[in-house]
Parts: sequence; C-alpha cells; structure tokens
Amino acid sequence: MTMPRHNGTHFLDVALAHEKCKDYFLFRSEIYLGDGMRTTLYFMGIAYCFIGLSAITDRFFRSMENVVKQTRKVVVIDPLTKVETVKYEKVWNYTIADIALLAFGTSFPQISLATIDAIRNLGSLYAGGLGPGTLVGSAAFDLFPIHAVCVVVPKAGELKKISDIGVWLVELFWSFWAYIWLYIILKVWTPNVVTLLESILTVLQFGLLLLNAYAQDMRWPYLSLPFSRSERPEEWVPEEVSPRKNESLREDSFDFSQVADYEDRNIVDIFSIHADNEAGPSYQSLPPDEVAESIAEQALRSVKADDVSFLSLWKQQFVDAVMFEHKKLEGIFLRSVRFTWYLLLLPWRVMFAFVPPYRIAHGWIAFICSLLFISGIAYIVTKFTDMISCVTGINPYVIAFTVLAAGTSWPDLVASKIAAERQTTADSAIANITCSNSVNIYVGIGIPWLINTTYNYFAYHEPLRIESAEGLSFSLLVYFCTSVGCISVLVLRRLVFGAELGGPRLWAWISCGFFMFLWLIFVTLSSLKVSGLL
Repeated sequence: MTMPRHNGTHFLDVALAHEKCKDYFLFRSEIYLGDGMRTTLYFMGIAYCFIGLSAITDRFFRSMENVVKQTRKVVVIDPLTKVETVKYEKVWNYTIADIALLAFGTSFPQISLATIDAIRNLGSLYAGGLGPGTLVGSAAFDLFPIHAVCVVVPKAGELKKISDIGVWLVELFWSFWAYIWLYIILKVWTPNVVTLLESILTVLQFGLLLLNAYAQDMRWPYLSLPFSRSERPEEWVPEEVSPRKNESLREDSFDFSQVADYEDRNIVDIFSIHADNEAGPSYQSLPPDEVAESIAEQALRSVKADDVSFLSLWKQQFVDAVMFEHKKLEGIFLRSVRFTWYLLLLPWRVMFAFVPPYRIAHGWIAFICSLLFISGIAYIVTKFTDMISCVTGINPYVIAFTVLAAGTSWPDLVASKIAAERQTTADSAIANITCSNSVNIYVGIGIPWLINTTYNYFAYHEPLRIESAEGLSFSLLVYFCTSVGCISVLVLRRLVFGAELGGPRLWAWISCGFFMFLWLIFVTLSSLKVSGLL
C-alpha cells in the first residue's frame, strides 16, 4: 500500500485543492467514515503509540543503566611488596555516557522516525519533511518545556547548579553550532539542496562533539577550557534506602543486586552512571596465590547464578506484565481508573516482556531489542501521520514539529526530570537537553540525509532537494532567537540565586512560565510560516 505524501508549502493551497482521501490505514472501510471521525481515530492511534513508547522507555532505561554499570578489573602489582591490588574501574566515561547513551537513547524515537522517513523517500529527489520537522520541533520542546519542568522540580528553596561549567559550555556550543550549521546548509552554502559532502560533514561533527567533550572532561592541555570542576560529588546520585530485605547483598555478588532491582519497579534509575557503582570494594589486596582461586570461584558462582535466574527472570517479566496491582484502601473510582489504564497498557506490556532481561550481556541485548521496538513504534507513527495529512490536508511539517515532536520527546522529559529530582547537581538534567539537541542534528538529520544523498548521488548524480527549506530555515531562526532568551535566564539565575534549577518557588514558577512562553512563540510563528500566513 502506497501512503500519500503532501509536500505543498502553503496550507491554504493544499486545503483548497484537497479531495477526499482514498487511502486507508488497515481496512478499506475506513474511507467511508467522515473526515472528522477518521482524523480523531488516527490521532488516537498516535496517542496510543506514545503510550507504548512510554512503556518501552522504562525497559530501555534499565538496560542502558546496566550497560553503563559495566566495570573492568585492573590488577596492579606493587614493585616493592609484590602485593597485587585489584581495582574495578568503570568502562564508560561519565561525559561520553551522557552523550553516546543517555542523549542518543532518549533521542532515538526522533532519530528512528527521521530515518524511516528517509528510507521511504529513497528514489525521490526531494527529502521528506517529516523527519527534519520532528527533530527541529523536538529541539524546541527539549529546550523550553523540559527546562520549564526541571526548574520547578527541586523542593522549595533547594538549589541545584551545574558543577562542571566547562563541559556544559562545550555541549552548549555544539548544540548552538548544530542549528547554525543546518541554516548554513539550507540558505547559504547550497540553498534549498543538500549535497553528499554536506551530509558527511554533518555526521562527522558528532564525533567531534564526543572528542571535544571528552577532552574537556579529562582537562587535556590546549584542548579544554580553563574551567575547574567544582563541588562535584563522588556519587552524583545519592544512595536510596532500599525496601528489600536482602540488604546484605553487595554488588560484587555477581549481579544478584540487579536481580533484586527487578523487584523494585517503582523507581527507574537511569542515572547510576554517575554513582560510584563498582563491582566490588574499591581496592582488594590479595596475596598472589589467592588471586587465581578468587577469579575461578567468582566465575563458577556467576555461571550458576545465570543458570538459575535467567529463565526465572524472563518468566517473571510476563507474570508482571499481566498482573493488576491495586491498594486495598482505594476507592471504586480510583480503582476503575487504574484498571482502565492497566487495560490500555496490557498489550504493550505483554509485547515488551519478550525483551530479554537486562542482566545478560551487561544489558546490551535488552538495549538493542528496546531500540528495535522503538523503531517499530516510530514506523507506525509515520503511517498515522501520513493518514492525518491525507484526510485533513494539513502540511506534515506542521504535525511534525508540534504533535510528533512533543510525543517523541517524552523520554527526554522523563530523563531530565529524574535527574533534576535525584541528582545533587544539575549537570545531567541540563546536559541531556543540550546533548539531545546536538544528537538531533548530527545524527537525527545527518544520517537520513546521508542515506538520501548517497542514493541520489550514485543513482542520479543529483543532490537532495529540500522542498520545505524555507519553512525549516525560518523555524531555525526563531529557535535560535528564543534559545538565546532561554540560556540568558539560566545564566541570570546562576548569577542571582547561585544555581540554574530550584530556588525560591515564586521565581522558579516565573522562569517556568517564561520558558513555556518562548515555546509558544516558536510553535506559533513556525506554524504560521509553514501555513503561508506569515
């Protein structure tokens, strides 16, 4: 079934020429329904996909947490005493994990949607507007509404500031440059077209972001800004009191704590990358003849633990998926609401129970499977968007940077909110926003454009044409202007209150309202421009 695409630049022109949509999503009988009914059903379908996206996000975050917990054993031999010291070091650098896993993972719904849109456009000289529109709209949602939520999350009077200004400035620079670079491509270098060279340069800049951020975190000479890291706690996430009985189990007990963590499903701790979560005590002094025996014993116990727990854990995922939990003192109305929500989530929960437990392979298998499910949901969302555009005649770009951008940015909102609540600093809450916006351009737009420009170059020897370049470049200008206002407020709060998040409740809510006002300005002006009314 070929889905319709409307690439008109003016909403009024499309509306006047609009005819009854003859395409359908699942059943041919859909075409006999009224346009209003079909539009409502398709919007409900998108909303239900976003519910599924929220459900898989929980499992995705848990797998990502386990990936970053991975440690490696380092044995150091004292040259004098010949005593071997065993040390467990984290595999992932904090800053790189924030960008490559956290920011990339929370932006994956937008990235997969844009990539699917690009694959569907293979063979066409014109790029689809669904992907870029969603990513630019997502950047605005990340910067304004998510900052608005984070600034009021800390308790009254509590202040949370960025401890590593140097890393934040690096991430902020690459975030701003990403959108300046996109404007240069669309309006200055090769107006209204994208070449293969431009696509390659866009993707390569993600690697430069990682290198620059790592250099700043490690304070490399000549490659880092002269800002010291101040007041950065050893454990960025304070330890929580666990309700489990088996408190005596340590994390060096071959991931038994991760098995127990599965029982504590009310807390999604995705920021343990900043905790001092080592696989055992920081240092263990062992005589040389006991090291080999200790390693062999641990390996044997680990194999036994895997045999016993893996299948039972996977089975427990299905049991939990169909289980309805309620409190004894709940009223009838509240219980009815919870049961309705349970029924809505039930198909998603059963489907996502097929994702293997995140304990195996350091969480990588569950991580990849979660991304595949997210890609599948994003594909369904693109189909619903096509149908809404076909039935109503609304430009897909308008739907992309409003409805789709807000829905696919939900993981970003959840991630930053949890960071603002649990972390003692504002680093990851704000870094997730700036890094996600960088990932949106360098990866989310760069990869789809690289796919299309490569195909067009070898098939037609032609560049990729951007039919919505005028509206997209205008949105970039509006975004850049309003983002200056947002960053200025954060800087002002640092100077006045000593922190970017929290502080006096009145001023926190005023900042929240201002951020939301900037978002409304972006959405309104961009919609009017794309609709031909501005």
